[in-house]
Amino acid sequence: MPVVASDLEGTLSSGATWRGVGRYMEENGLSGTYRLFFFTRVPGIIGTRFGWMDRDKFGHNWMLDLIRLFKGRRPEQMAEMAEWVVEHELWPSRREAVIAEIESHRRSGRRIILASGAYLPIVQAFAKRIGAEAIATDFELADGRLTGRLAGPMTVGALKAERLGAALNGDTLVAAYGDTAADVPMMLLSAAPVAVAPDEALAAAARERGWRVIEE
Repeated sequence: MPVVASDLEGTLSSGATWRGVGRYMEENGLSGTYRLFFFTRVPGIIGTRFGWMDRDKFGHNWMLDLIRLFKGRRPEQMAEMAEWVVEHELWPSRREAVIAEIESHRRSGRRIILASGAYLPIVQAFAKRIGAEAIATDFELADGRLTGRLAGPMTVGALKAERLGAALNGDTLVAAYGDTAADVPMMLLSAAPVAVAPDEALAAAARERGWRVIEE
């Protein structure tokens, strides 16, 4: 069966998981906890905007630190949070033209896989809306509750491509959508890579390789 894969944040939605989780906390009795978390990281935010800090590394550490705030939560509570983030942050900011292409692929009988470094429940909640499978970053559990750590490395870059390759299970990846250079390893597995509102590095790679580009 032919397969189409896509990144989520920046590709299918211009929304951001970190912002959605923060809004959820603000509106569900955790505003003080989140504000302390946020304001202690303001210097890093400024550093990434001016190019003094690596944006990907900062984002990676943000996701690692953010999950610590949910230590002791049950998976069903995280699923509830995930639905809220998709409903209020990611889905309203969806890129409708790209979603329409994905829907066209699905109607033609192709498997759709979302491969993302975002938290698994959030990717699953978005995937459910478009009839897709989900590959993402999961939480570590102990006695049915979150430990405040991830279950393994974040599903980005080469690891994303590796996990997607395993999920194909012999099927052919006919198209792959991504928005940053970190998506290139996944896109190289595809017969038809598509760069969506690409960052500078991915835009350069797309020009060099003749990949299709969907501008923002």
